[in-house]
Amino acid sequence: MPRLTRRWLLIGIVAACSVLFLYLSIHRDRGASLATDAPNEPPPPAPDTPEAAEAQKEKEQKKKKKPYKPQRFDWTRRGQRFPVEFYHQLPRGKHQKLPKIQIVVSNEDKAARMERGGRRDEIKSTFERAWSAYKAKAWLGDELTPLTGKSRNSSGWATTLIENLDTLWIMGMHDEFEKAVNAALRVDFQFFESEVINIYEVTIRHLGGLLAAHDLSGDERLLKKALELGDMLYVAFDTPERMPLTRWKPHDAIHKKVQFPADSILVVEVTSMTLEFTRLSQVSGDPKYFDAVERVVEVIEKQQNKTRLPGMWPLKCNAKVKDFTADPIFTLGEFSGTTYENLPKMHLLLNGLTSRYRDLYTKAMDAAVKHLLFRPLVPENRDMLALGHARIVGNRREGEEISLEPEWQSHVCFAGGMFALGGRLFNQSEHVDIGRRITDTCIWTHHAFPLGIMPETSSLVPCAKGSAAIDSSDMSCSWSELKWRIAVQKTLELDSADQLDERIAQENLQPGFASVTDKRHLLRPETVESIFVLYRITGMSELQVIAWQMFEEIRAHTEAEWGNAALEDVTTRGNSTQLDSMQSFWMSGTLKYFYLLFSEPELVSLDDFVFNTEAHPFRIPKPPAEPTPTPAAT
Repeated sequence: MPRLTRRWLLIGIVAACSVLFLYLSIHRDRGASLATDAPNEPPPPAPDTPEAAEAQKEKEQKKKKKPYKPQRFDWTRRGQRFPVEFYHQLPRGKHQKLPKIQIVVSNEDKAARMERGGRRDEIKSTFERAWSAYKAKAWLGDELTPLTGKSRNSSGWATTLIENLDTLWIMGMHDEFEKAVNAALRVDFQFFESEVINIYEVTIRHLGGLLAAHDLSGDERLLKKALELGDMLYVAFDTPERMPLTRWKPHDAIHKKVQFPADSILVVEVTSMTLEFTRLSQVSGDPKYFDAVERVVEVIEKQQNKTRLPGMWPLKCNAKVKDFTADPIFTLGEFSGTTYENLPKMHLLLNGLTSRYRDLYTKAMDAAVKHLLFRPLVPENRDMLALGHARIVGNRREGEEISLEPEWQSHVCFAGGMFALGGRLFNQSEHVDIGRRITDTCIWTHHAFPLGIMPETSSLVPCAKGSAAIDSSDMSCSWSELKWRIAVQKTLELDSADQLDERIAQENLQPGFASVTDKRHLLRPETVESIFVLYRITGMSELQVIAWQMFEEIRAHTEAEWGNAALEDVTTRGNSTQLDSMQSFWMSGTLKYFYLLFSEPELVSLDDFVFNTEAHPFRIPKPPAEPTPTPAAT
C-alpha cells in the first residue's frame, strides 16, 4: 500500500475514535443530569424491610408468569358458512334487586370454629395428595389412574389441570396455581386427540374451568385462553339452523366442510352451554357467544308446551330439524339435568334482567313435581322425596299415559340444591323444602349401604306421587315389609316368592331398595353439592356433621397409592374393589364442595358467584354503584 494512502487511513481512524469519545462523554453527562433532575423518586427500600420483601415477591411473581402466546390457527379468520344477520345482545336495563341467597351464620363459637377449620384442612390435605400424584404421574394429561399411576387421555387437553385451576385458587394454593396457569397456557387446542370432539364436555369442563379461574384471580391470560377456546367452540354452531354440532369434526371445520347436527341427540348437549357462553360474552364484550346459545333457548322456549310432557323437554331431540318434542322419556337425571339446572343460574348470571329463564324454570319444575317426584317407601317412615323418570306410553292419536319409573341415580342428587336455589331465588319456600327432602334421600342412601357410600343407580318403591308425595301427613307411606318384598319380586322379575330371600341376599339389597343396577361409586360430587347449597341457604349446622361423616367414609374406602379410586361395588360388606379411575371431578367438584362447606361463607358466596354443572364458579356481574350525591357549593 502506498505511504500516502496509509497516512490518510491512519488520520481517518484517529478522527473516528475522537468523534466516538466525544459522543459517549456527552451522553454520559446527559444521563447523569437526568438522574440528578429526576423529580423526588423514592429510594429503593432497604433490603430487610417488609416493603423490600413485598417488592421482591412481586418481582419473583412476574418472573414466574409466562406470557400468553396465541395458537397457530386463528378461528376468527375462518369465517362462517351460515352467518347470522344480527347478534342477540345481553339483556340491559335497570338491574333487579335479587333476593339474598345465603343466610348469615353468626352463632359459631371458638371451639366450633377450630373444629371446622381442622376439618377443612384435612379436606385440603386430601386434595394436595391427589394433586401431587397428578403432577408426578400424569402432568398435562386428562386424568390420573390412581392404581397404576399413569396418564389417561380422552381430549388431550389437560382436563384435570384446567378443571382444578379454580380449586387451587380457592384453597389458597397460589404458587401451585401460578405453575398450573403457566402449564395451561401451553395446552394446544389445535392438537386433537380424536377426530371428533364432544363440544358440550369441552365447554363445561375446559371453557368453564378457564372462565372460573379468570373470575377468581383476575389473570387476563386466562381470559385470552378462554377466548381462544371459545372461538373454536363457536364454529360448532355454524350450521344451517344454528343448532350446535355436539360431535364436531374440527379438521372438517378448518376446511369449511359442511357438518349437520344429529337427528337423535341428547337434549342436554344441545341446550346446556348457556352459562359458559354467556359469561364469555360478559367478560369479553363480544355478543356472538351469547347469541349462539340464545338462539337455542328461543327454540326450546317455543316448544316447551308442545312436548309429550308439556313443561319439560325430553331426553333426546332431533337437532337437525330443531324438533324437541317427539321423544317419550323425561327426567332430571343423568344426560338431562343440566338443561334444567342452568335455568335459575342463568337468571342469576343475568341479574334478573329478563324473565325468560325464570318462566322456563317455573313451568319445567311444575311438570317435574307433578310427574317425576315421589315419596319412597322406607323404614322408619322418613319424610323424604325422590325423583324418577317419566315415560310416555301409547300415542297421541289413541291416547297416552304417563308411567313413572322409580330409578334413583346418584347423579340426580344435584336436584336438591337446584330446588333449594330456585326456591330461594324465586321466593318459593315449598321448593326449598322439596330440595331439602330430596337431599335427605341422597344422604339416607349413603347411610343405607354397608360402606356408607351411595351406589350409582338403584330403584326405590314409590308410595305417593306428585302433590300427594309433598304431603308429609299422607299415611299411605307407612313402612310395610310386605309391600317392599312384593316390589322387589316384581322389579327382579321373579316367578316365585320362594326365590326372594336368596336374591335379596345375593344382591345385598337393603330395606327400601327394589334393585341396585349399578353398584359402583365414581367419586361424584352431586350429593355434597346439594348439601353445600342447602347449608349456605339454611345455615343448618347438622349438614356439616353429615358431610364430614360422608367425607371420612369416602376417603377411607377410596384412598389409593396415587390419589383416590372409584369403587366397583359399594353394596358389599368389607372393602370394595377399587377401580383404576379418578375422574377430574373428584378434585374439581367433590373436594371443592367439601372444602367450601367448611370454609367461611364469604368464600365464593352464592350471592356473588354461580356454579356451572362442573362446579366452576362464575362471578355474577354487579350493577354499578349509585353515585354519591355531591353537596351544592355554598
